[in-house]
Amino acid sequence: MSRNALGALLTVLAMLCFASMDTIAKWLVADYSIGQMMWIRYGIFCVFAWLVVRRRGGLRVAFRTSRPWLQGGRALLAVVESAVFVLAFRYLPLADTHAIAATSPLIVIALGALFLGEKVDAARWIAVAAGFVGVLLIVRPGFRTLDWPLIIPLAGAILWGSYQILTRLSSRTDSPDTTLVWSAFAAFAATSFVGPFEWHWPDATSALLMLATGILGSLAHYGLIRALDYAEASSIQPYSYTLLVWVTALGAIVFGDFPDHWTIAGAAIVVASGLYTWHHDRRLKPQAA
Repeated sequence: MSRNALGALLTVLAMLCFASMDTIAKWLVADYSIGQMMWIRYGIFCVFAWLVVRRRGGLRVAFRTSRPWLQGGRALLAVVESAVFVLAFRYLPLADTHAIAATSPLIVIALGALFLGEKVDAARWIAVAAGFVGVLLIVRPGFRTLDWPLIIPLAGAILWGSYQILTRLSSRTDSPDTTLVWSAFAAFAATSFVGPFEWHWPDATSALLMLATGILGSLAHYGLIRALDYAEASSIQPYSYTLLVWVTALGAIVFGDFPDHWTIAGAAIVVASGLYTWHHDRRLKPQAA
């Protein structure tokens, strides 16, 4: 198996882990607080981060940063973004939520142009506009009986896009290990102000499911890290859209939720916009070189 093929396989498996984690979260959020779930998830993520960096200088070295406020703010934003998506799962099917969340790469393009001064040509702006049309098809404002919950994943996508922009900023001065440990430990510290006070003792099954969400999330992150060891980010990006396939299948199997034709059409436009942007960037790379 080639390195690119292995990177693609790991990406697909990581998306399956993310989809499984979100399916369990949708199940748990009906009975347990979001704060408690986030606290447990990031606690497990701390163990994962420690295991990753312990042979490369340990936590003391990894925590060193010249921009602690940026790293801390980025981690806090990730907590809020994760909580927003779990809240969305309480009201919406998995497929609908992730169809809207798939706009995040396009949101990053817009935010990168606005806040990082990144050059965005007409083709990219057309892709952003097309993605917005796709979201409108999914949301269909004024044509649905339940409009407002659809705003939740859109807010989550904006927060996720903002998080990626802050991650780009932090990568200019900090190593991936530093970003990883701040993502885990700062987020765990933030959720510690909420999680213990919203604690509700889970039964054995729920406790195992909460543990599973943390493990699945950590495996998904590790899978993506390993995928990037084998292949370039640009080559594995299209495979991240398999997340929509996984969540649609799991939503149908576990909850009996089937997306309607408008949601499928809107999601197809969003994914096509993202793939077009990826293809456009790959065509420009040889010219830039």
